[in-house]
Formats: sequence, structure tokens, C-alpha cells
Amino acid sequence: MNDEQSFDIVETKHWQFAEPPNELPLRCGAKLGPITVAYETCGTLSPERDNAILICHALSGDAHVCGRYSPDDPEPGWWDIMVGPGKPIDTRKYFVICSNIIGACKGSTGPSSVNPKTGEPFGLDFPMVTVEDMVKVQHALVSRHLELDQLLCVIGGSFGGMQALRWAIDYPDIVRCVVPIATATRLSAQAIAFDEVGRQAIYADPNWNGGDYYSGNPPARGLAVARMIGHITYLSDQSMHEKFGRRLQDREDVGYDFGPPDFQVESYLRHQGGKFVGRFDANSYLYITKAMDYFDLASDLGGAVEAFRGVKSRFLVVSFTGDWLFPTYQSRELVRALQANGVRVSFCELESPYGHDIFLLENPGLEDVIRSFLANAQEATG
Repeated sequence: MNDEQSFDIVETKHWQFAEPPNELPLRCGAKLGPITVAYETCGTLSPERDNAILICHALSGDAHVCGRYSPDDPEPGWWDIMVGPGKPIDTRKYFVICSNIIGACKGSTGPSSVNPKTGEPFGLDFPMVTVEDMVKVQHALVSRHLELDQLLCVIGGSFGGMQALRWAIDYPDIVRCVVPIATATRLSAQAIAFDEVGRQAIYADPNWNGGDYYSGNPPARGLAVARMIGHITYLSDQSMHEKFGRRLQDREDVGYDFGPPDFQVESYLRHQGGKFVGRFDANSYLYITKAMDYFDLASDLGGAVEAFRGVKSRFLVVSFTGDWLFPTYQSRELVRALQANGVRVSFCELESPYGHDIFLLENPGLEDVIRSFLANAQEATG
């Protein structure tokens, strides 16, 4: 990589473990194996092996967090604005790891994978997986395959932030610091409601066929509607007003019909839904949203304060003023639970009117706080 290249060349790798009879026990009581994990790394591990950062992706993300697969690749990783040479998570300083969660459809074992017992895709025979299970798999990748006994930091936004919290709780001696962004210790009833509406849209698609659609047409319409619903929660009233207002799409006046979209916002949502269908599996959407709904640290671990009783990591908790899906009060609840346990925690509420997805977009405030936090964390380990 030359000095002027602002991205890393990366490749997706795969690791398999939990071969029968040593399948991975899941929280639901089932066992899963063998398990394939898709992952990518960038940067160089230090001689002391103390500069590794694990990044956990959100609902529809994957292992491709940064960089490109070739110099002329037009599609960088999903957080390339934040991760790479000279960027806040600087791959000239840090060794970055990102893996696709189990239950997903981007290379790790999920409902679209072949069930070794039948030779056919799992579909709904895939067992229910939780955030706890997903983090178990990440830990196996980090400790057994990459042979790391410490992580400088675990970072995640939204659903990725839930995974980061579980890392701090389940593996306190491994993780030095944690950055949960725009997340919470559990979903609100409103967020669960939106997830359920999205699932119902998939169930209602006749092509879903009880999850058994891999030999035919996928439930594209249902998945597209689910994505449209979800996408609305990622934006804000102000961002939608500024981006679309009531501007019309390719017409001079409303059509007074149910034909092509009247408004730009309608066209935008249809585009987002259609694009999502081309890259995601409907059953994975069902499983991952269920894992989000089930995530509840207070219920699982005897209360919000008790959940963090054994945590040793230093924390940076980040929220955004315009995020109504994971509002700031939830981040403050997390901070109070950490403080009650004497955990070193910094809290930053960033001004932004642009909704939940702002953590994935260019954001100088977020870039500055993460850059500074990681530099201080690395200095403390030196």
C-alpha cells in the first residue's frame, strides 16, 4: 500500500469449527455444528499482539467493514469512512477484525446454509440464535483461530453495540475497552413492534412458504416491505424533510391513482427495499430481528446494574440527539449501570438531527471522539 492510498486491500476468509460431536451449545438448548465463520482483517498485528480491535456489525452488515477487494473495486466496506489508513480506526496502528454473525447470510452459517443432516438449506430448521451465541462464535474465532488472548477494543453500533456489551460481560479479562454506539441494554417495545411488522410482511409473502423457498422464488416483496419499514426507523423527521419534503417524483402533479410513486420519499423507499432483496436473505432477517428482540441484559443477568458486575473494560458510550430508535435516555441508563459498578466510562451525546443511521455516515464528531478514545486506550497499554 502506497502512502497516498487511503484504503486497504482485503479478502474474505472462512474458518470452520464445532465439528460434530463437538457442536456449539446454544442458549435455546439446541446445538449447532459445524459452523463456518466469514471474517476479514486489515492492518498489522503488533509484536506484543495488543493492538487488535474487533468491530461488530449491525443487522444487515457483514464482515466487509473496510477497504476494497481490488484497487478498482467501486464498493468499499460498510464503515470505510471510519476504518482505514489515517482514519479514526487507523489500520496503520490497529489490527482490525470483523466477522459475519451466525444466523446471517454473508458467509457465516445461517438459515440459507446447507443443513448437513438433510443436504438442503436449513430454512426454519436453523436453531434460534441469540446475541450471546453470536459472541461465543466471535470469541472462538478470536481466541482459537486468530490466537489472540486480548483485544484492545470491541466497537459496535446498533445491533453491533449489543454484541459489544455482551463481549464486556462474557469475556471481561480479554477486552480492554468497549465502544457501544447508538445502542441499548434492551430494545424498547416500540422497536420490537417495528421488528414484528417487518417479520409479518415476510410471513405474508406467498413465496415465503414457511421459510422453505430456496428452490424457488424468494419472498422478495415481503422482504422489501420489511426493509422499507426498518429504513424509516433509521432516519428522522428532519432528515426526511430535508432530503425529500413533499417533492414529487418524475411528475408535475399528483396522479390521483395507485400507479407509479407520487412522492420522492415513496420512490426512495421502494428503491431501498428492492436493493436490499438483492443482497439479503429473508429468513436471516427473521432470525436476526428475533435475536435483537430477545436481547435483554437486565432480564438475563438479574438487573441492569448486576449485569455489569464483573466488567473490567473501559467504556465510551455514544448516542445521537436525533436517534429515536435508540434514544439517548437508553444510553444514559447504560452509563448509570456502568458507573454503579465503578466502571470507567465516558459518555458523549453528539448533536445530529439525522436519525439512527448517522453513525454509518460521515460524522466529524464521532470520528474525533473515537480517534481520541482509542489513542488514549493504546497509550494506556503501552
